[in-house]
Amino acid sequence: MLSAEGAAAARFTGRPVTGERPVSGSLTEVTLDAGRVVMVKRGDDPDALRAEAAGLRWLADAGAVRVPAVHGHDRHRLVTDRVQPGRPSARAAIRFGRDLAALHRAGAPAFGAPPPGGPENATIGLAPLRNVPGADWPTWYAEHRVLPYLRSAVDAGTLRPAEAAVVEDVCERLPALAGPAEPPARLHGDLWNGNVLWGADGQVWLIDPAAHGGHRETDLAMLHLFGCPRLGEILEGYEQAAPPADGWADRIALHQLFPLLVHTVLFGRGYGEQALTAARAALSR
Repeated sequence: MLSAEGAAAARFTGRPVTGERPVSGSLTEVTLDAGRVVMVKRGDDPDALRAEAAGLRWLADAGAVRVPAVHGHDRHRLVTDRVQPGRPSARAAIRFGRDLAALHRAGAPAFGAPPPGGPENATIGLAPLRNVPGADWPTWYAEHRVLPYLRSAVDAGTLRPAEAAVVEDVCERLPALAGPAEPPARLHGDLWNGNVLWGADGQVWLIDPAAHGGHRETDLAMLHLFGCPRLGEILEGYEQAAPPADGWADRIALHQLFPLLVHTVLFGRGYGEQALTAARAALSR
C-alpha cells in the first residue's frame, strides 16, 4: 500500500510507483516505473509549498539556471524531479556563474515582487518571508528584509536594544551604503551551499528557493556566507557574463545582514553576533 507521499507522486506524475525511501523527516524519494525518481516534500504550511513551487517555475521560466521540474503540489506535499548527485567541477562552476548572471538579468517587476502565483506570505527556511513590492532597494531592504527580523530578535531577547541600534544605523545609512542603483533582479533568494546541487550530468541545479525580486548582490553574498565549492570559478563565470558594480565585494556584509538575522531568529545568539559583526563591517566602508 502506498504512503501519502507515494500516492501524491502517482497522482501528480500519472505513473505507477514501484518504491519509496524516506530521506529525511520531510523528504521521501519515490521511484516510478522505468526507474524514474521524484522527490516528495511534506510540509504543514500550504503557502510555503505554494511559494516553493511558484519559485521553481519562475526560475525555470528564465531559461537560465537548472531547477528540478515541478510535477504538482497540494496543501501538504510538493512533487519534483530528483537531481542525481555528482561532484563539483571547475567547468560546471563557470557555467553556473554565467547562468546565474542570466537569471538575474531576467529581472522582476519590483523589489520584493513574488513569483507569479506565489503568495505574499512565503518562507525562507523555517522563517516567515513577506514579499511586498517596493520602489527602491535601500528602503525595501530595510523595511522588509532587515528590520522585521531585528525586531523579532530583540523581542525574543536574543539581541539587546543597544545592539540593535547598530543595525538600525545601517538601515538609516542604506542609501549611501547600497552602491549604484540597479533594476530588480530575479533572485533564488536562499542561495546557500545546501541549495546548490552538483549533478551527475555535470550541471549545477538549484533547489528550495525563496524567490523574489531583489538585488543581485544578495544572491552573491549568500554564496559567500556558508562557503560554496568552486566559488572562485562561479564568480569568474558570473563576472564574464555580467560584472557586478564596482565595490561589490565591500558590500557583501551588507547583503549578508538579512540571512544572518533570519538565522538569529531561528537559531539564536551565535548568529546574532555574526549579524552585529556584519553590520559594523557595512558601516566601516
